[in-house]
Amino acid sequence: MIPPDGITLIKGEIADYYYSPEGILYSYSKPVKRTVENISNNIALVKKITGGKKVPLIIYLTNSPMPDKETRKFSAEQLPNVYAAMAMISKGGLGKFIMDLLFKFKPPTIPMKTFAVEKDAVEWLKQFL
Repeated sequence: MIPPDGITLIKGEIADYYYSPEGILYSYSKPVKRTVENISNNIALVKKITGGKKVPLIIYLTNSPMPDKETRKFSAEQLPNVYAAMAMISKGGLGKFIMDLLFKFKPPTIPMKTFAVEKDAVEWLKQFL
């Protein structure tokens, strides 16, 4: 989960980012509990990075505390305002299991898929550029 050499990350409270030349936003998640406030701040940061354009996102998941119901609802409502699709990279099966479980009961508001390998995630996201 290390960005390519020569890339300067844009630092955020819940994740650090870089916006690739091909138009994919990379997110390196931090182990911070998500709240409505820090999600709101993060959305503002992402819009600043992308110029307000909805973009495909690759997110490198990390273990973080489960957000409360209000935060999960707010986050799900906001996703389609900033992202065209989301590819999640998870080391090991736990992250994938949790995401699959969360979305089993309530489908995501944008196309989402979990991957073990970045290359596969990039290929999938290209259709949303």
